Amino acid sequence: MDKKILVTGGTGYIGSHTVVELQNSGYEVVVADNLSNSSENVLDGIASITGKKPVFEKIDCCDKPALEAVFKRNAGISAVIHFAASKAVGESVQMPLLYYRNNLVSLLNILELMGEQNAPHLVFSSSCTVYGQPDVLPVTESAPIKPATSPYGNTKQIAEEIIRDTVYADSRLKCVALRYFNPAGAHPSAAIGELPNGVPNNLIPFVTQTAIGIRERLRVFGSDYNTPDGSAIRDYIYVVDLAKAHVIAVERLLAGKNRKGVEFFNLGTGRGLSVLEILKEFEQATGVEVPREIVGRREGDVEQVWADPSFANSELGWKAETSTGDMLKTAWNWEKSLCSRNIQ
Repeated sequence: MDKKILVTGGTGYIGSHTVVELQNSGYEVVVADNLSNSSENVLDGIASITGKKPVFEKIDCCDKPALEAVFKRNAGISAVIHFAASKAVGESVQMPLLYYRNNLVSLLNILELMGEQNAPHLVFSSSCTVYGQPDVLPVTESAPIKPATSPYGNTKQIAEEIIRDTVYADSRLKCVALRYFNPAGAHPSAAIGELPNGVPNNLIPFVTQTAIGIRERLRVFGSDYNTPDGSAIRDYIYVVDLAKAHVIAVERLLAGKNRKGVEFFNLGTGRGLSVLEILKEFEQATGVEVPREIVGRREGDVEQVWADPSFANSELGWKAETSTGDMLKTAWNWEKSLCSRNIQ
């Protein structure tokens, strides 16, 4: 079985943790990233954990000739894990064309080159945003795909449709699309973690930056949602548990165990937590108080969503195993590590 995997967006948050798990499983990894929302220093963090730095190609996946050259320089790529995309819900509302261009053109290039370069296996980084605001919770893979609440969510819906149509037209191509809920935490080594540029868009780095004093207070977006405490509810999954699912998906494709051309799996814990519950869990896990203020709802956010991960549990043999408290401790240790190295 060929063991060379191309990981686009591999210096990003989920990508870097997945590269670690791939290398620890014996795969040779080629990382392609334009570093628009990450740092090349992440490669050193990966090397410190695994003992090996992956091959790195600094390119934009929207540049097809540059991406084609990556395939040709790294002959023998058998599968692609495609993370490279813009991912902030709020920003996508303000800059929709940026999101449609980055997220869809890069995918079109990947799919075209997979066919041309005989690398027929794709693990696609999708999102629970494809479900919009679900009618029934928890969400199963058979839930209807409702109108997206943001351009970011719409790019994931459109991307899934593009993949379906492409795989239908070319039976050589196979795909596993992983619909993440809310990744959080950092590697237990504190060598890699979430490193947002500027003000964080995701809750957990905003919590840790506030706890350590970088931010004056955490803004809680919305107090009038139809939830027990009025704040929005999400399913927070530990990033290392999430990364391991990508290795399982690659192995499933390379072994020909996929049951159809495109398979979809929800990756979550099955437990929904509100913003205020996360703050309480963080303070209990770390002993650090987080100042906060309640502000208005953020455009594009859904009220509440959490996963039914039973299909991934049974079909992939994968399960989210890390507790919320332990996950939040890794995020806090990562934040402290960044501050000790004066990195923010």
